[in-house]
Amino acid sequence: MDLGALFPWLLTAHVLLAISLFMPSFLLPFTFRFRRHGYAESPETGSGRIVHALLWLQSHGTVIIGAGVALTGLGMVAVLGTQLLSQPWLLVALSIYAANLAAAFFIQRPGVRRLLRLPSGSSPEEQGRWRALARRQRYVSYLMAAAIGIIGFLMMSKPSLW
Repeated sequence: MDLGALFPWLLTAHVLLAISLFMPSFLLPFTFRFRRHGYAESPETGSGRIVHALLWLQSHGTVIIGAGVALTGLGMVAVLGTQLLSQPWLLVALSIYAANLAAAFFIQRPGVRRLLRLPSGSSPEEQGRWRALARRQRYVSYLMAAAIGIIGFLMMSKPSLW
């Protein structure tokens, strides 16, 4: 069997899995706008279902998705050859990806859990504290989005960096 024929499938699966590994950490801070306005929904209704699914994926799916990213990455190296690993643009993109994963795991996940534990609307002080934490989480999401964009640019353009 020609391994080259597998490349489009490996690439598609790899990109989808790599992006889905970030999606919960990236999207959850934007789902808290309903709580900010004081009408938090239950996980069974409306946008609460999306929040519930993202929380489940974040706590249960990351190991499986991460293993899929690793396996498809190894598959692409097997198809394209190990010389691919010496490309500067790939090394920079992988470094940014690792930093983004670290931010998702060590900053976003704990921050989102703190937001879920905080009451959203008792006193004005609590509301202010909740809003400040939610804003900070959204800013981290913006930085993660920028990093994902840089990774995409590096993967598509394959610039000569050094």
